[in-house]
Amino acid sequence: PLINTVSGVVKLCIVESVMLEMQDPKTGVKSQPQRLVSTTIPHAITGEDIVAWLTNCYSIGAEEAWALGTMLVAFGYIYPLQDHKRLVIKPDASLYRFQTPYFWPAQQWPVEDTDYAIYLAKRNIRKRGVLALYEQVQYNSLHKWMNHKWDFIVMQAKEQYRAGKERKKPDRVVFDCQERAYWVVHRPPPGTVSAMDYGLERMVLKSIILHSLQHGSCFLCLFSLFSSLVKYSVTYNKHDPFLAPCLPSNPWVTDDVTYWFLNMANVGIPTKMRVERWTFSFGELLSDPRGRDDFRLFLKKEFSGENLAFWEACEDLKWGTAATMNDKAQQVYKTFLTRGAPRWINIDGKTMEVTVKGLKHPHRYVLDAAQTHIFMLMKKVSFTTLIVQALLKRSILVQEVSKCVCVCVCVCVCVCVIGFFRAVPEVSSV
Repeated sequence: PLINTVSGVVKLCIVESVMLEMQDPKTGVKSQPQRLVSTTIPHAITGEDIVAWLTNCYSIGAEEAWALGTMLVAFGYIYPLQDHKRLVIKPDASLYRFQTPYFWPAQQWPVEDTDYAIYLAKRNIRKRGVLALYEQVQYNSLHKWMNHKWDFIVMQAKEQYRAGKERKKPDRVVFDCQERAYWVVHRPPPGTVSAMDYGLERMVLKSIILHSLQHGSCFLCLFSLFSSLVKYSVTYNKHDPFLAPCLPSNPWVTDDVTYWFLNMANVGIPTKMRVERWTFSFGELLSDPRGRDDFRLFLKKEFSGENLAFWEACEDLKWGTAATMNDKAQQVYKTFLTRGAPRWINIDGKTMEVTVKGLKHPHRYVLDAAQTHIFMLMKKVSFTTLIVQALLKRSILVQEVSKCVCVCVCVCVCVCVIGFFRAVPEVSSV
């Protein structure tokens, strides 16, 4: 029965639907406020209630329900409130909560070391320097590796810590548990099998399979791989020439090279599929030379073209040769950062202070803090507006072409009718 159930989940990719069913107020797992130390946690559930619900809903045995529940915990859909390091379901009165959809794996948020460093710095502030052993090791490692932008990381951690203190205590505890559960899944402690296979201590495929078989969940690894494949296939279904037919023809099969000409780097008019691909992410837009040119023109109209120019200068510094690194760093400073610069960019004072301090000893990543600030500014303010305008422009162009075709057809019909009636008298007179 478990094979049929999990196979159905894998085929239809309905883990989120299962979670929604479990959270249904009438038919889902019953939740209620629970006392945790000195704080009342709302909407808490117990491990035995989760196992019982899975057993009754899918008509499976207790061991199979435990394996399925453990899989949901391993992927971060449910998180424990007490034993954070053990990503398993305990069929007893242990407390759990449903993870907020923002942290679900299906969101595919990039798990970056910078975000993890900010999280550890925030925990270090909250715990006053007392971290778990593995957290302390990773904190020191990240501090050494990201020393060039550590001031920026600490600044972000302090801002998040200050914002968290303004919340009510139950909300603060819940958010802390949610965030900690997210990082336990994506940056697991040493010796913990990660369903995501992320982090400094990566687990090999064989270890995951053996662990899954030992705990009765042989579908954990296959489900992880299948979910990633489904996510990519759904997103790029119409845009990958290996997943969908190429238009007008497939250059890998035929000798027609029209597809290559339509998708050249600096083609005059981009195709509709190409424009739609820009909407997948801001990175997709910047990685496409044609999309970046359109974005540059848009920013020029908005009088903010210096933002993209600064981002490109940072990329050139990051990936350029070491011999020109110092000269490029000073040129960027004179062009964008110094007072009265010809293309001065607007960044906050703390980021500017960190950047100027780092330029005293320039290196490839000395402008990372300022570049990240400008990147997020362009992404939040300009990216969405550009995409909407591009799609609307494309839609209006198609409508105008359709109108022109209709007008041409009407004119041709009228000419034919007029010619016919002119020819009728001649025929009758003959």
